[in-house]
Amino acid sequence: MSVLRARHLCSLAAALTLTLGATATAATAAGAQASATDLREVMFVGNNWEGTADVIRSTGDFAKVGRINVIPDKNERLAAINADPIKWAYFMGIRSGVGEGHDQFVDDMYSTPDGRSVVVSRPSFADVVSIDLATGRINWRFPVAGYRSDHMAVSPDGTRVAVSASTANTVHVLDITTGRQLGSFGTGDKPHENIFTHDGKYIWNMAIGDVTTALDDPWLDWTKGDRKITVVDATTYKQVKVIDMRQRLDAIGLTDFSDAVRPAVFSPDESKLYFQVSFFNGFLEYDVATDRITRVKTLPKNPATSSDRTTWVNDSRHHGISMNPSGTKLCVAGTMDDYATVVDRASLQEGPLVPASKPYWATVSGDGKDCVVSESGADQVTAIDFATGQKTVSVPVGDHPQRVRLGHVEANWSGPSGS
Repeated sequence: MSVLRARHLCSLAAALTLTLGATATAATAAGAQASATDLREVMFVGNNWEGTADVIRSTGDFAKVGRINVIPDKNERLAAINADPIKWAYFMGIRSGVGEGHDQFVDDMYSTPDGRSVVVSRPSFADVVSIDLATGRINWRFPVAGYRSDHMAVSPDGTRVAVSASTANTVHVLDITTGRQLGSFGTGDKPHENIFTHDGKYIWNMAIGDVTTALDDPWLDWTKGDRKITVVDATTYKQVKVIDMRQRLDAIGLTDFSDAVRPAVFSPDESKLYFQVSFFNGFLEYDVATDRITRVKTLPKNPATSSDRTTWVNDSRHHGISMNPSGTKLCVAGTMDDYATVVDRASLQEGPLVPASKPYWATVSGDGKDCVVSESGADQVTAIDFATGQKTVSVPVGDHPQRVRLGHVEANWSGPSGS
């Protein structure tokens, strides 16, 4: 073979390799684009007492897209609980305590990255399940430590979910696709809220202590348990830092405030944490770098709200806080005061008080324009415009909505088959 011919063949081979490589790359990119295009952003609304999740549009009119039964195995679970006296005692305790006379069938939920399943924590069943959105069947079930599951958080890449096991003072971190436990870590008493940092490196857990006792006077606050924020490495699940808000509150003279940190939200740069505490109609600002509370915002009281703390649901006063993507506005659910309001972050001046019946959560719409609150007392979700502070729409959902989360479903999804 001549040198010239050999060079020609090598050139052809190289060109063919480049062409095939480019074609494969283009096909992969096209496939990824098609996959992303085939997904539809939605909001999942967990109807706690009903055992369903309504799926609504994430923007605009927030109209209902479909509904999921999150307890398709109800009879099987109840049979297992009834066969175990200890499990039965805790099940009934949840019903008579935090459930306000109802079973708690859904607390939190997140969809998988492919939009094919939704992962749900079910407090009364003490587990986390993955439900196939096409069939409504359970893909996997993870029983948590202890006897009650609670709030969850999903990692920024959507592959891991952290769930609080509230009676075991433990947070489990699970593979969202398989349900396999990747790790766990200990917390204070009654772990509640979980937050992944934007880079996925850390998990913040807030332990709220015992919220079901009637020992609600400020001087008895110490009886509520060991409440603290636990920060862990999200790879090793080793403790990085513990923040005791009791010390920070006392340092600024707020000795009568509860140190039970409830819902919380970071500023976009994660330099500030805004959080609610038990019994307080307002929120606090915490500076992460200096490790101190920098501002306190008291919001209006509703004259119709009882001053008897034992009548406030699970030690809540205000429960639900979110922030618009630019970090200029906060949205607060004034749970026991029956309103929601948008607050300017710079001035801490609240906007109009939008009437709402026991709003129990606040999140941000898919386009970032609206705050969406769950009205657990009216069985609806309500959108409030961040720019004007005015209500835009309310949408009926199921019995006692609480957590509302952004997620994805397949573009043509309208509910499980046979639903």
